[in-house]
Amino acid sequence: MSAIWITAIALTLRIFANPIGNVFQKQLTFQCGIHPLLINFLTYFGLSIALLAFFTQSDWTALSLDFWGSAVFVGILGAVGNGFLIKALQIGDLSILGPINAYKSVIGIIGGVLILGEIPSTKGLIGVCLIIFGSYFIFDTIENKFSWKIFKRKEILYRLLALVFTATEAVFLKRCISLSSPSIAFYAWCVFGAFFSFILLKTTKINLKTEKKKFQKQAIVKLILLIISLGTMQLTTNYVFNNMQVGYALSLFQLSIIISILFGKQFFQETNIIKKLLAGIIMIAGSILIIWS
Repeated sequence: MSAIWITAIALTLRIFANPIGNVFQKQLTFQCGIHPLLINFLTYFGLSIALLAFFTQSDWTALSLDFWGSAVFVGILGAVGNGFLIKALQIGDLSILGPINAYKSVIGIIGGVLILGEIPSTKGLIGVCLIIFGSYFIFDTIENKFSWKIFKRKEILYRLLALVFTATEAVFLKRCISLSSPSIAFYAWCVFGAFFSFILLKTTKINLKTEKKKFQKQAIVKLILLIISLGTMQLTTNYVFNNMQVGYALSLFQLSIIISILFGKQFFQETNIIKKLLAGIIMIAGSILIIWS
């Protein structure tokens, strides 16, 4: 099988694996009542244990200090960002929180203006307007509608914080991949994510005995499926980044917005789906314009 087909398969898996993982995260927290930070840690830890054999077969001493420094930042940013994401999914609608990921492109443009002095092109500005216009339809389905008051809603604030942390994480992850390989960077993501999510977990007052009782058979199965789906998501992300320009990959990743909206209706009986789908398509178009500019 050619590299093009393998990349296409990896890209398809990535588009579906991310919203599938979000479904399990929401079910474990919202339906099973398990603490988001515990789910965050168990996901990273489960992946690290499952791939332990890979750790023993790799030459980690050959990696540079630059790689290890980047891996530490990947672990910190990933643990915090994923923790905010799971918390947002616990209290918010998947069909609303999923499309907010399109704002990652807007944050990139704002960062470029403030930090690098980059002036966005006409296409970039049109893309920003499309994302904001699309999000109007998304936020129009909630109580506060499209106003500054929506940023007082915890689920929106948590999702935006998750977006900022994971967008920054992607920069260091790409650096790790360039200094090693997609598989080594993936395992480093698992291990450092587990370490820092454990530290994050210890900073909160969680009664582990109470949480343990919530892990009935159904919850354990969902946790295993979550580990598989997020592991698939991250590994395919690394592979796609290694074989495709990051800008094009990120624009195609936005297709998961549509999947998130449909899953919100299918699994959680969320409403106003037609309006959200229209918004999702507009926001995808905006993301593509920004990246192509």
